[in-house]
Amino acid sequence: MNTTTPPPTSAVLLSAGAGTRLGRGPKALLPFRGRTLVEVLAGELLAGGCAEVTVVLGAGADDARALPGLSGCTVVENPQWQDGMAGSFRAGLGAALAGHHVMVALVDQPGMSADVVDRLIREHRAGRVTAAAYSGPSGPRRGHPLIIDAALRRAAADSATGDAGARGFLRDHPELIDLVDCSDLGDGGDVDTAADLRLLE
Repeated sequence: MNTTTPPPTSAVLLSAGAGTRLGRGPKALLPFRGRTLVEVLAGELLAGGCAEVTVVLGAGADDARALPGLSGCTVVENPQWQDGMAGSFRAGLGAALAGHHVMVALVDQPGMSADVVDRLIREHRAGRVTAAAYSGPSGPRRGHPLIIDAALRRAAADSATGDAGARGFLRDHPELIDLVDCSDLGDGGDVDTAADLRLLE
């Protein structure tokens, strides 16, 4: 019997933004569970089964690099982080281990847990994009994190422009996307404004 072991999944944690709308400095450095948001989320990605984590930094990069919770991660910097998410997305996919599927996560989503990560890895199918989905008023809403299959990495990176990471690729290839309901594990909320700081409590 011929069996093929699927590629491992590595993670890219996009953490370059300055948090301008929030007005509290870079979101990566926000205090959370006694550490910083970027440290906690990197730990959740590893605990959920990712083989390694690449953290993409921009605003506040010098401070973030010194965080003890990132010592086991690959850290890359996007010097053009102010130009939008696309550069960080491409840098992260380029730095992730070759041949691996890539789980893309956002640093401003404190509800992302190891359980969400584990569920997506277990549900992923070869040649597909696997995205967390959360309940919304109009039905399931696609969110993060999401897994980009190893075979799709280059195409996804090449499609990224401006302030969009995988958005353009996903828009152009809806037939490749599998939604995995994670509503029982969280709501996919992100920290964008002062009102959202409750998510860090």
